[in-house]
Formats: sequence, structure tokens, C-alpha cells
Amino acid sequence: MGVTSPLSIVARCALQLRDTGPATVSDLSRSLEVSRTSVENAVTVLSDSGLLVDAPAQNGGGAGRPARRYAFHAAAGTVVGVDIGVASVRVVLSDLAGAVVAQHTYPGVSAQTDGAAKLAAVISHIRGTLADTGIPASQVRAVGVSLPGLVDDAGRVTTSVVIPEWSGIDIGSQLRHAFGCPVAVDNGVRLAAVAEHHLGVAQLVDDVIYLSVGNRIAMGLILGGRPRRGIHNAAGDIGRLAFRGLNSETGQIPWRTAPTAAEVFALAREGDPGAREELDAFIDELAHGIATLILTVDPAMVVIGGGLSAAHEQLLDPLRAALPRHLGLPFQVPVAEARLGAEAAAHGAVVHAFQRHPAEISGIDDMPAPPITPLPHEPVTGDDTEEKQ
Repeated sequence: MGVTSPLSIVARCALQLRDTGPATVSDLSRSLEVSRTSVENAVTVLSDSGLLVDAPAQNGGGAGRPARRYAFHAAAGTVVGVDIGVASVRVVLSDLAGAVVAQHTYPGVSAQTDGAAKLAAVISHIRGTLADTGIPASQVRAVGVSLPGLVDDAGRVTTSVVIPEWSGIDIGSQLRHAFGCPVAVDNGVRLAAVAEHHLGVAQLVDDVIYLSVGNRIAMGLILGGRPRRGIHNAAGDIGRLAFRGLNSETGQIPWRTAPTAAEVFALAREGDPGAREELDAFIDELAHGIATLILTVDPAMVVIGGGLSAAHEQLLDPLRAALPRHLGLPFQVPVAEARLGAEAAAHGAVVHAFQRHPAEISGIDDMPAPPITPLPHEPVTGDDTEEKQ
């Protein structure tokens, strides 16, 4: 990573007001240790851009009028995150301070007849969420998009096994035209990793392997605090190679004793010897693949997401026990369950939009992404997180 440039005074003032609450010019001057004149100039810029509103004055008990207080105007705009999959489409709306104000889940795009219909359905879901929340489309400052497949830096889908009709399509451009704002697109597993690093279980570490284990196995990497894309945007598309026995084209996990993972796990819980043997072999192979990745990247943490991640006694506990045998090293790497579950990629899409388009969202080129505050967690059933890669 290169040396990070210091934030501008405008960005520092906005950040202070956004993350710590209302303040006067004098408060800001003291907190930031910059001159009052510099703060006054920054406040003028922020007021002109619509990012400030007046906060209730506080009477200090002295003579004269109390000093004017300013507050960050979080409701001045909206950032959209959408996670697109064949089983579900999730839409998250955030205000400019990162507080999620709405979250809807819709049927996936599998029922749509072609690529154009799939895109139209996604656009309709976003517009429906905005309408249900009473937010006009003109208030949207940016859209972040999570989808399954390899995506280039401009938002074009290079290839997608899950939604093949979108291979070669510039989804970012299509959505920019629909909503008239910047759009940031990336792979779903990578954005799930971003979410776990930004607001989930991996907030305190900057080198993370995020592994989605569901119907498929796919990986997202955070290195030096940033998602790793690679020169061909293919970093993390390793499930078919690192984990032996998967479908060589799709990365699908084949199960022998039952049609689905859920059924295999259920049979194993009931004591079926064939299912237990298959599950034990799967966990051992998973540990072998993770050990290979650990020795390649040397992360501080491995995060397990996807539909199977919640199976503590059947997956995570034996996986933690098996991993040291494959590593054979004098240290251990923590294996943590993903905190955000099926909602990770949609929240990661929000973070991605804030990170890619700070100037368009806030009018400040170097404005850091806010801490995202999700809505209260609702239990999620089923498994659709395997679609992301």
C-alpha cells in the first residue's frame, strides 16, 4: 500500500460532524487543531454542498446569543446497495452517514427469460424499495452492485457462470443510465469480504481470507485493508482449483449420500454412517484447501460465510480441529463465522459505492466511507450466498 495522504480540512470537518455529532466552529477548531478561519471556510463549502444543517443551539449560560451549531445532513442523499443472485435480490438503502434506512429482499432473477429481463427486474426492485421508503430517485447519489461473476474495473461483466446472459455486458453503464448516478460494480464474494472487514467480524484485521461455503466454494481477499482484485479481476476465483472434488466448471460441491448439503448434514446428525463419512471427508478436504490458501496469503483471519457457515458443531468446530493438522505450523490462524450472513454482499455493495465515488456522494474527493450501521438483524433461512462467485 502507498502512503495515505492527509485528509483535507473540509473532509476532516465533515468527518467530525458525521461521526461525532453537532459542533460549533470553535468546537471544530479545537477538536481538529486548525485555525478558526480554516474551519469557517470549510463550513461554507459544506453548507453550499448541502451537507450541513443547523443543530439546536446550546446556551452556555453567558450573555449574548449562543454560538451557531452545525450538524451533518445525513438525509441529504441516499446510497443504494444491491446484491443480485438467481435465488434472491437484496436491496439496501443507506443515508450519507452510513445508517441503513431500508432493506428489502425480492425473488432472484432466475425466473426472468433473458439478460434484459433480469436487468429490468433488478431496476424495478431498486425503484420499488425507494418508492416504499418514500425516497425520490433523484436523491440517489450512487449505487453499489454485487453480482456473481468476474467484473472489470469499469463495471463490465467479463464472465458469469451463474448469470451467463450478462457475460460481456456493461451492467454498470446500464444502471448509470437508469438512475442517473455513478455505479460501482464488483463480484459478490469480494464484496461480502469487504462487508465483513468494514462492519463485520474482521473489522480489526487487514489481511483476511473470506470463504463462502454453500452450493459452491468461492473466496474473497482483503489484503492490506483493501479488496484484492488482481490484474485480470480474477483474484479469489479459486474454489475449483484449491478444493479437490468440486465441479471443474462451476465449482459446485457434489454430494453423494443426498441431493443437497442440508440433507447430508441432517442425515449425519441422525447418525447415518455414509453421510458422516462423506461429511468428514468434505471437512478434511476443506481444511486442506484452506491450509493451501493460508500458506499462500498468510492472513490474520479466515472468515467462513455462505449457507453452511452457521453449522458450528458439524462444520466450523471440526474444521478448526482439522486445520492445524494440514498446516503443521507453530501458529494458528483464527477461523471465524461471518457475522453478516446472507446480507453481507448487499452491505458490501454500499461500502463499495462510498469508497469508489466519494466526490459524487458528498462533494468531497477524499471523504472516507462511513461506518455502516445495519438494520436489526433478522434470521435468514435458506442458502443463496453460493451464487456470488
